[in-house]
This record gives sequence, C-alpha cells and structure tokens, in this order.
Amino acid sequence: MNRKLSKRGVAERLFWCLLLAPSVFIVTLFILFPILDSVAKSFTDYKIVNIIKGTAPHWNSFKNYIKLFESGVLTQSVGVTFTFVITTTCLSLTIGMTLALILNSDIKGARFFRSVMMTPWVVPTVISALVWIWIYQPQYGLFRYVVNVLTFGRVSDFAMLNSSTTALIGVIIVALWKQIPLMTLLLLAGLQNVPTEILEAASLDGANGATCFFKITVPYMSSVIQTSVSMVIIDNFKQFPLFWQMTSGGPNGSTTTLAVLSYKEAFINHNFGSGAAVTTIWMFIMILFVFVYNNIFPKVDMD
Repeated sequence: MNRKLSKRGVAERLFWCLLLAPSVFIVTLFILFPILDSVAKSFTDYKIVNIIKGTAPHWNSFKNYIKLFESGVLTQSVGVTFTFVITTTCLSLTIGMTLALILNSDIKGARFFRSVMMTPWVVPTVISALVWIWIYQPQYGLFRYVVNVLTFGRVSDFAMLNSSTTALIGVIIVALWKQIPLMTLLLLAGLQNVPTEILEAASLDGANGATCFFKITVPYMSSVIQTSVSMVIIDNFKQFPLFWQMTSGGPNGSTTTLAVLSYKEAFINHNFGSGAAVTTIWMFIMILFVFVYNNIFPKVDMD
C-alpha cells in the first residue's frame, strides 16, 4: 500500500513538473537569460564602433560604472527617478483614494463617472504624451491660456516643458492623469469589500468619519493598497515612453530618468556596455525599493 502511495506521489510530482516546464522555459529564455546577459555586458567594452571594426567586446571590470559615477549623469538620473516615483505614487494614492471615496458614496451619476474616468488609462502612452504636448504648447496650448487667466494676464507665455524647473512637474501631471483612473478603480473595489455593519457600529459608538476611515477602512484595505501602490511604483520606475516622447530627458537632464539614461547610453551614444550598466543599477534599485516598501508596509490582521 505504501509503495503504491509513494509511486502515486512521484507520478504527481512528475506531472506537476511537466506542467511547469513550459512556463519555466519561457521565463528562463525571455526574462532570466536577458537579465544575466545584460549584467554580463555591463562589465565589457561593448561599443558599436568596436563591433563595426570587428573587435570583440572585452572585459573592462567596473570601468563603465566608474565613468557613469564620475560624469554625474547617473547621480542626477537617480535623483530624478526617485523624485518622479515618490511624488507620482504619493499623489496617485491620495487623489485615487479621494475619488474612490466620492464614487463609493451615493452620488448621482457614479456609474457614468466610473466609466468615463477610465478613458485616460485606456489611451496609449504615446498618444497621451502627444495630446499633452499640444496642451503645454507655449503659444496656443490650453495650459498657456489657463496660466494666463489665473495670473490675470501677467504671464502670457508659459513653456512648461522648456524649463528645467517645471519640465518634471509637467511629466508628473501626465503620469497622474494616466495612473489615477486605475488606482481609483482598484481602491474603489477595496472600499466595497469593507463591512458596512462594522462602520455603522463604530458610528453608533461615537466614532467620527476620520476615525472610521483610519481605524477600520484603511486596515481592511491594506492588502489592496499594498498591491496597488506596488504596481504604481514598478510602473513609474520603468516609465520611458512618456519621458522620451515629451522631453527626451531635457532640458539639461532635468527629466532624464534611469530609463532614459539607459536608452541614451545604448542607442544614442552607441555604448551598449554603459547602457547595460545603467540598466543593471536601475534594476537593482527598483528591486530594493519594492522590497523595502513591501517589508515596511504594515501587516494588519483583521481576524
């Protein structure tokens, strides 16, 4: 009997391995192998000039990393990336939660607003960037008209994307325009799973709205909030088309994130080794950031 059970267990394990084999193969071929290949290239003198000359890439240790640090572009791009990620994520969560609370109430037209609200998220990123470039246009753009009205005509031309002070703010606004709808929808789904009887009992006990929100609603939504914010963090870290389409990393590197710097090093400067080095640093920073976030996020047990 034990032999039959052991044979059956072995057969089940082999069957599980057989089912997992295609997924493991695809992940290894299209994710793990490219990552390892990129990390290996970051330690080589891999330039398109050498390839054209027929010279094979050779090992140059940490020279690519040292040059990036000495030039200062890497430090600047890390700062821009963190500024963009943290600012966009915090504002997306705050505005998304506010809209979710409004849509979760008994207001008229809530279903209509939920449907219309998803339009920015559905629009492709490149199309969104082009639309907002027209809005930011300093001569005839809508944003220029709004600034002109709000300043009572004192500011007639306002070039949002042409100033190193405001360019990143302009990109952040567009990123929020695209991300807030999905964040709101996810948080709204979490709000609808909060037990109403507990909220009613707390209200009867004298708890005000703020107390109910922070002591009951937020703990019940902790898993939804954690997942939603993790998705937004990863999406913001790898955001490239929005930056490249709107500013190409300018002016003066004020919108050059790690994604943009990696592209510039590899395909503008034709230095694949340096581009791979930026990608490697970018990947490890993103993994570390998400890891730290997931570990410091409060674990709430509502049982």
